[in-house]
Amino acid sequence: MLFSRVATFAIAAAFTAALAPLLAHAQTAPHSNIHPWDVPTPRLKSEAYFTNIQDGDQIETPFVLKFGLSGGWGLAPVAKPSSGKAGHHHLLVNRELPLNFTEALPFNDQYIHFGGGQMETVLTFEPGTYTLRMLLANQKHLPHFVYSKPTTITVTKKNATDPKSLQRKGISLMLPEGEPLRTPFRVQFHASLLNVGHLSQQQPDTGHFKLTVVALNGKGSADLNYPNGQTETYLSPPAGAYRLQLEWVDNITGKSDLIAPALAQVQVR
Repeated sequence: MLFSRVATFAIAAAFTAALAPLLAHAQTAPHSNIHPWDVPTPRLKSEAYFTNIQDGDQIETPFVLKFGLSGGWGLAPVAKPSSGKAGHHHLLVNRELPLNFTEALPFNDQYIHFGGGQMETVLTFEPGTYTLRMLLANQKHLPHFVYSKPTTITVTKKNATDPKSLQRKGISLMLPEGEPLRTPFRVQFHASLLNVGHLSQQQPDTGHFKLTVVALNGKGSADLNYPNGQTETYLSPPAGAYRLQLEWVDNITGKSDLIAPALAQVQVR
């Protein structure tokens, strides 16, 4: 009997030790919202991408180019260490992906770094054809395997517009076109002239997104927080009409009333 109890205790202790890393990972997982309406990225796709241009587009410059990030990855400024699925954007101009992902990305006009946690930039290219790619990298500028396909654009004209006049501090929501929406559907967040970062970094002048989803029939709501710098999510609520409110939460003060919220209303089938 004594041997049986000792063996049982040993097995339980071994099981607990084996389970501990998994529990710790679950507690620190980037997708930390516990709500049935908030679901993981379909097909577990991780990608850095452009949200407002497509391959073959023709544009005039100056042009505000906007970035997105999927797969539960979040933005984190390079000023302080971060953990988990985190990095900062890089714009590659007329460059292929690096052959060696163990070398830091260079700093030049063809590798443009956004180490502050930025989600956009203003292109001022001269007329011509350009191939662009997005690539995520860590604090030491070592690339992650998170990047976009090459996107070729043509600049047809460069205007005399002041580039600074094209950006205004604020946040916005991007939703699929057409209604009603099928689930799961993607909700993209965007910040202009604001830096996205991990709450745990406690980096001044950064913030993260918070999304509130309310059923207009009064049958439920979700308060979804994205403290690890995520800039999109997928929602799968029951059929009905919903109001969405996106807020910007300051990572130092915790205040969410410094930037006007972004609002949207959707019908889900």
